Amino acid sequence: MTARIFVAATAAAMLCGCVTAPSPSEYRAPQPAKPVEISRLWSGRWHEVARLPDRLTDGCVAGASIYTPVSDTRIDVRDTCQVGTPSGREKAIGGRGEILDPGVNAKLRVRYLAGLVTWDYWILDRADDYSWFISADPTFDRLFIYTREVPTDAQVRALTERARALGYDVTRLEFPAQPPR
Repeated sequence: MTARIFVAATAAAMLCGCVTAPSPSEYRAPQPAKPVEISRLWSGRWHEVARLPDRLTDGCVAGASIYTPVSDTRIDVRDTCQVGTPSGREKAIGGRGEILDPGVNAKLRVRYLAGLVTWDYWILDRADDYSWFISADPTFDRLFIYTREVPTDAQVRALTERARALGYDVTRLEFPAQPPR
């Protein structure tokens, strides 16, 4: 009987800890500014330049997201970081992404941990040459700035100002250490 109670309590705790995508009534982020070419944005490795603090990323530096297109609407995602220093132990999580706006391709819903955690990412803006992008969740509670290459300080300042122009409170952003250039 004790084992059953433990299993039930564990399952209940896991379900209570689930993070799900917000409902449309909670959307505050601006709509994406530009369509996205899947092969140019939702593929390859991107360096995480800035983000909001989150318990999932505590102690994480040199973050990156690796996207692998699987079909016209499915993208596999692997989010990684190094713990403590850019040469620290890797911490990673994988997810399955679904493009929510086929043809525009700027909204991605990713299910992590077999769907226990679901996050929506909207590409609010991107460079014409796909060298950077700014994404947020629809509630505007999370914001991320990514670049293809490790950015210079001037690039970080310019991207931070672009996020501010989109209406985001950039004073809340953290800028984790990057890998060597």
